[in-house]
Amino acid sequence: MGARDVGLPATVPSAGELPAEVTIWEVGARDGLQNEQSVVPLEVKLEFLGRLADAGLTVLEATSFVHPKWVPQLADAEALLAKLDRRDGARYPVLVPNERGLDRALAAGVGEIAVFGSATQTFAERNLNSGLTEQFALFEPVVGRARAEGLPVRAYLSMCFGDPWEGPVPAAQVVDAGRRLLDLGCFQLSLGDTIGVATAGQVERLIAAFADAGVPASALAVHFHDTYGQALANTLTALRCGVSTVDSSAGGLGGCPYAESATGNLATEDLVWALDGLGVRTGVDLDALVATSAWMAGCLGRPSPSRVVRALAG
Repeated sequence: MGARDVGLPATVPSAGELPAEVTIWEVGARDGLQNEQSVVPLEVKLEFLGRLADAGLTVLEATSFVHPKWVPQLADAEALLAKLDRRDGARYPVLVPNERGLDRALAAGVGEIAVFGSATQTFAERNLNSGLTEQFALFEPVVGRARAEGLPVRAYLSMCFGDPWEGPVPAAQVVDAGRRLLDLGCFQLSLGDTIGVATAGQVERLIAAFADAGVPASALAVHFHDTYGQALANTLTALRCGVSTVDSSAGGLGGCPYAESATGNLATEDLVWALDGLGVRTGVDLDALVATSAWMAGCLGRPSPSRVVRALAG
């Protein structure tokens, strides 16, 4: 049974405040799998990426060049990229934590990278072995060298709404960290709700704070985790505020190895179902995507967290 067979909501004209089209930054193969306790075979990862591309996703974050000691799941980054069947029109960015990671990424022939910073002191210490202010000295040579090589650089900013050690994070602190990443030369800043505590009001206020600081919504993306079931509502709020790039993970896979309270990402299927009903274009074949996530759930040996996958795949 497919999406069209179960009463997919009739498409309505997109409300004026919604974008006509949304770019989905698919993180399932990286953020989705990085917290899996059992190592997923390389061939499964390759098939996962191929299926996602065939479903119409055009931005597929393939892997990370973090040290294998810290994220053993992604220790096969070079092998994956060497065997990856890149689809025409698709982008395959990779995450790099430092200059050593950049060296590996350049040697692997990547065309686009992302760096990841923190909006809080404690998470910067735990995740980057650095401080809130000191972290930018780590990113500057990475971004500079990558851009000199012609690679676009995206920035992730973690703990933008709440931190498990520090509590609510002041918007001004998030804006300051985000602007510093953009000022280094990153083309986009992805605002991460790493532990899934954000509410729609917080999202609206943070995007407004960036606008007041001279950072338009067009330079932002959003990355919500679904701990409190708010990821989709928060995403729709961000879209109405002018954001048009959304990070999501096929099947709702994911977490964060450095924040135990972080649960799965916004499921790509749940996002596409909602956007289809609003008449917002994504270019994604929902039935093909659901089949892909159901297949991956079988590979992992547990049901998909995505409600849309569970509803349509039965």
